[in-house]
Amino acid sequence: MSNQPDIDMDVVIIGAGAAGLFAASIAAARGKSVLLLDHRQKIGEKIRISGGGRCNFTNMYSRPDNFISANPHFVKSALAGYTPDDFIALVERYGIAFHEKKFGQLFCDESAQDIIDMLVAECRRHDVKLGFGRAIKSINKHADQFTIITDTDTIRAAAVMIATGGLSIPKIGATGFGYDIAKQFGMDIVEPRPALVPMTFTDTLKSLCAELSGLSVEALVSHGNIQFAEGLLFTHRGLTGPSILQISSYWREGEAINIDLVPDQHMADTIIKAKHSHPKQIIQTHLSQYMPKRLAQELCTHHQLSGRLADIQNKALSAIGDQINHWRVKPAGTEGYRTAEVTLGGVDTAQLSSHDMQSKTCQGLYFIGEVVDVTGHLGGHNFQWAWSSAYAAASRV
Repeated sequence: MSNQPDIDMDVVIIGAGAAGLFAASIAAARGKSVLLLDHRQKIGEKIRISGGGRCNFTNMYSRPDNFISANPHFVKSALAGYTPDDFIALVERYGIAFHEKKFGQLFCDESAQDIIDMLVAECRRHDVKLGFGRAIKSINKHADQFTIITDTDTIRAAAVMIATGGLSIPKIGATGFGYDIAKQFGMDIVEPRPALVPMTFTDTLKSLCAELSGLSVEALVSHGNIQFAEGLLFTHRGLTGPSILQISSYWREGEAINIDLVPDQHMADTIIKAKHSHPKQIIQTHLSQYMPKRLAQELCTHHQLSGRLADIQNKALSAIGDQINHWRVKPAGTEGYRTAEVTLGGVDTAQLSSHDMQSKTCQGLYFIGEVVDVTGHLGGHNFQWAWSSAYAAASRV
């Protein structure tokens, strides 16, 4: 190592995703010398693939109750310190066209690459040194200085910021590096697990989902007193869509979820009323008024119902109506980190300052973004956490 060059920086940021890129530009704008490192040459991949390639870069209504954490109050300071309006102003300054899809979700009109280009441009504008494609061998601290050894350099810095994300989507470079560093410096990890992830089933439920693959409905999906009313999509392996992804962050293995396939109707009453008003109507035809024809057919097949409403007992009609509104299913599992949009859990917030994201036990060590035990709901909240937590740390480092 003696022939390796030594580099002295004020701040080294590890991880060139959303949080790392943004933090680098903020710290450098304050006059700090900043080096941004990443083990991959191609950076910002999670930004690139998000929102179907258009990047749902924030949510106009992002607030603390849109986040899951062992300490639900932890997010309040950072979210108040850097708001969706603040990031929207930056996007507008760069002339990036965007639109609201629904529920305050903002997407680029053109491409997620616009957000990556903007963040990189901000880094270059403030003279951030970029070190992409560098493997980090070790991080140690002696007195008030960190020493970071990569495969090409030995770097000294007064502060190190970990922005390496979680375990979701390993094919784009996700690793547990951030957790390893936290543990090395004596910090606890809230057990990570996949979140915002499709659910899988076995046996007859898997067969039913496969039969209906590609079909979507607007459903109310609940677990305990948590519920989400959004799209649900049947797949060959199980269920996905916004409502399922949302509830997956609250679900635990072995538990059931409840699905209301027609949330705006009490279907048992509706079907029995139809029996009296339209007795000659075929059961599948009646149900097809409220849901896709294929789904109506499969439900009738499952309940062994066919023919005219007049010829079916009220008990049987009530049973299918109740299942439509209260379809209780027990997922076998999820698709895991391979397709999970985020990782639940991470660096324990009890050991971080909510003011500046700094470790309470190791001065100069910061954790921002997804690596922290803060997980947002679907719809731009996780990006807002990246911007807010990055700003909280970088504006005070």
